[in-house]
Amino acid sequence: MFAAYAARIDRDQPLNGLELGERPAPESRPGWTTVNVKAASLNHHDLWTLRGVGITEDALPMILGCDAAGTDADGNDVVLHSVIGQTGHGVGPGEPRSILTERYQGTFAEQVTVPSWNVLPKPKELTYEEAACLPTAWLTAYRMLFTNAGVRPGDSVLVQGAGGGVATAAIVLGAAAGLRVFATSRDEAKRRRAVELGAEAAFGSGERLPRRVDAVIETVGAATWAHSVKSLRPGGTLVISGATSGFHPERTELNRIFFLELKVVGSTMGSKEELASLLSFCAAKGVRPVIDSTLPLDRAREGFAKMAEGDLFGKVVLTV
Repeated sequence: MFAAYAARIDRDQPLNGLELGERPAPESRPGWTTVNVKAASLNHHDLWTLRGVGITEDALPMILGCDAAGTDADGNDVVLHSVIGQTGHGVGPGEPRSILTERYQGTFAEQVTVPSWNVLPKPKELTYEEAACLPTAWLTAYRMLFTNAGVRPGDSVLVQGAGGGVATAAIVLGAAAGLRVFATSRDEAKRRRAVELGAEAAFGSGERLPRRVDAVIETVGAATWAHSVKSLRPGGTLVISGATSGFHPERTELNRIFFLELKVVGSTMGSKEELASLLSFCAAKGVRPVIDSTLPLDRAREGFAKMAEGDLFGKVVLTV
């Protein structure tokens, strides 16, 4: 079957390790389900895999891709939850949780197999392309906002780095849930787009906000960390799920964190139950993922290049 896969690791030039071509179809396994992929979306996790983060050379070649929507063997429309082994379904009792492609072949292919527990019904209101955007970036944003930040309608939230998948999801979900959403971006066009999607206002990176916020959604890391901490009200919560600009900020702002009793919460992906709630929320309220571009699988390299260069707003979707 045709697939986009990591053939080698290159930490400096990750796209050098990306190959497009034939790979073996997945073999059947007890307790697992094979899905015919209709659409799959890109995540920064895929770039990290090409850089060798979360994977070693001996696991290659590895078909990339965490997210997918498609049909099961009975023709049912389904969406995949890409955290494997979270509850022990389909794996050995001692196996820790992992994200698809850290141990198992991914979704950028004609077929993928996952534990049957990881398969959810796709709401009829969502297209395959829309549903394929939800299981990683949008689920991450959902958990950051509603589980780990614990915000309620009327609370204020700063979303750093408008344009990225998680940030875009947080803006749309937050606005739909009645939050006062502020966003930042270095790019004026992305700031305008953030406001169009429901942000109350958007600012340049590091620019002072009109008020301190109840929570910050942080995925940028080193470049925005100090601004995130300074933007919180006393007792506020900073939720971090990534660090695309690096892991080591120049200023940690530890004095503000302890003196203002701020909470810093790490967040990774989300549960199957949260994904089911997210799917229901999108179907019921008309919320739809923001798609930057849709490409056929054989043009996956173009999508990876857009993501690597940061030249996007929303998700890049690959269709099969």
